Amino acid sequence: MTRSTSDGGLTLPRYLVEDPSQRTPLAFPDYRSTALRAPLREPVDLPHRLTEVTGPVLGEDRVLPHDADLTWRNGGEAVGQRVLVHGRVLDSDGRAVPHALVEVWQANAAGRYRHVVDQWPAPLDPHFDGLGRVVTDDLGRYEFLTIKPGAYPWGNHHNAWRPAHIHFSLFGRAFTQRLVTQMYFPDDPLFGQDPIYNAIPPAARHRAVSRFSLERTQDNWALAYEWDIVLRGVDQTPFEALSEGADDGDVA
Repeated sequence: MTRSTSDGGLTLPRYLVEDPSQRTPLAFPDYRSTALRAPLREPVDLPHRLTEVTGPVLGEDRVLPHDADLTWRNGGEAVGQRVLVHGRVLDSDGRAVPHALVEVWQANAAGRYRHVVDQWPAPLDPHFDGLGRVVTDDLGRYEFLTIKPGAYPWGNHHNAWRPAHIHFSLFGRAFTQRLVTQMYFPDDPLFGQDPIYNAIPPAARHRAVSRFSLERTQDNWALAYEWDIVLRGVDQTPFEALSEGADDGDVA
């Protein structure tokens, strides 16, 4: 946080810089779509000055408790395996980020998005729209109850299937702390042939994979997966460049 000095000025916070060797590249040949929309120049890290770190953030007045439960929509219960996805949003110094807006979108249990461009022949669920949001509490904690998404074909290469994943969008303490990323489930057999996962440098891939949590699993109801999200710094969660947009099979 900013703090005042004895002469009335402000001292801006300093943040650990992400290791460039662990930064996901903007263009990755095996991920075909990046050839058309990846930036042609390397990103430039700009210092965060007063305007960037003290701007307005999104409040919680429009986020309702039922927004975090994706299993019940349009008066009925979604089909599929219930999962409780939970964790903390952290800053580069390991401190919790309270009151951060966390939004998710995902495919249904059959691997299909409720979107006009998703036309592969998997069934739509009338009680699942795949959208949710929550605001982190004072300890930076978030929690969603949802359905484990299915794999789906996306045409990147022959017999190409995306591993099960959930898209996340986060705002931290300021609008400059924006993160768009994907959370994977552990031990997915499709990791080896997924270019989006493999675009992440090997040393950082574990940050994109959730951990099964038997302690938080709800008896006779839902499996639990834990995933902490780091907005920036040396342990930053791998994120998507905002100019790249969604991949061919991923629709908001």
